[in-house]
Amino acid sequence: MSFAEYLAIEAESTIKHEFLQGQVWAMAGGSRRHVAIAANLLRLLGNQLQAGPCQAHSSDVRIRVLATGLATYPAGSIICGQAELDPEDERGESVTNPVVLIEVLSPSTAEYDEGEKLEHYKRIASLRHVLIAAQDERRIDVWTRGADGTWALARQLGPGVVHLSALGADLPLDDVYHDPLA
Repeated sequence: MSFAEYLAIEAESTIKHEFLQGQVWAMAGGSRRHVAIAANLLRLLGNQLQAGPCQAHSSDVRIRVLATGLATYPAGSIICGQAELDPEDERGESVTNPVVLIEVLSPSTAEYDEGEKLEHYKRIASLRHVLIAAQDERRIDVWTRGADGTWALARQLGPGVVHLSALGADLPLDDVYHDPLA
């Protein structure tokens, strides 16, 4: 399937799909805990970014990795300044310049999210951080691109704060994993 055919199907679909090299996969919905963690991350970041040029976006924003062709919907994204759109997407709905991408792990997608998908993400020139939040423990892995272009992993477990240097933002894990229904 071509990317244009994928976009036409996606425009009419009630579910989201990933696209890569002519293949299309339906994306599963998240559990209540998955959605709550993603919402907490986006709320915390959005509140800290509201006075600046960056904006937090939910999983409804499609991200396209131009270097590899992957089109996907991360749990969240931060875009700073003007969104750059995929020139192949005539509807202008595929963003190519996120600064931060967020994934919340699910048992069925964890291996893919922490492996192959992460490698696609690292090919986005504008990207500075990838946050990967666990559901089954208080853990956030933050991949950060250094000034020399190399990626480094920092893992925060339990209580503590994740700092995103590219945004000047802090994420207390107690707030990320806050669940009044637990």
